[in-house]
Amino acid sequence: MFFSFDLSASMMRFNGYDSRLDRSLECALPSIEFVPEGKYPKNEKDMYDILSRMNAHAQYCLSGDNTLAAVTNSVKDVVKEEADDYFVLVLSDANIAQYNLSPASIAKELKGHDKVNAFMVFIGSLQDQADQLSVGSFVVLVKAMPGSAFVCLDNKELPKIIKAIFTESMLKGL
Repeated sequence: MFFSFDLSASMMRFNGYDSRLDRSLECALPSIEFVPEGKYPKNEKDMYDILSRMNAHAQYCLSGDNTLAAVTNSVKDVVKEEADDYFVLVLSDANIAQYNLSPASIAKELKGHDKVNAFMVFIGSLQDQADQLSVGSFVVLVKAMPGSAFVCLDNKELPKIIKAIFTESMLKGL
């Protein structure tokens, strides 16, 4: 299982506007238990250090978008070790139109390996970007991959989305 978090400059820049980085870090905290074997945080200080590094990365990175690369690498890396199921969950701020990323290219990368269940959760809300993606220009991805792209503007909704993701994946496997 791979979790990939958007730690781009836009996450930091617009955090004061809609708390997108804070929401992403809140989502990251429970997933820290999924770090590679032997690198688990031993205590709360270790968890805080991981979140601090994530925050610092967003603060000091160059602008640009690596959404496609994150999906591609996560899908490729998750299958390196033998497992019963393979899951990739990518959180992004939905700032993809600015970088000319097409819904078709994201859909292609999410489908990059037939054994991998890959999902994208958009958490941005600048000028309703995430909502526009899910119902407007992003309708291509939603139609191409129903149940694989989600919008989450409230962290209380994330567990429901993740539950829906796992339920859908289990039902596909039956």
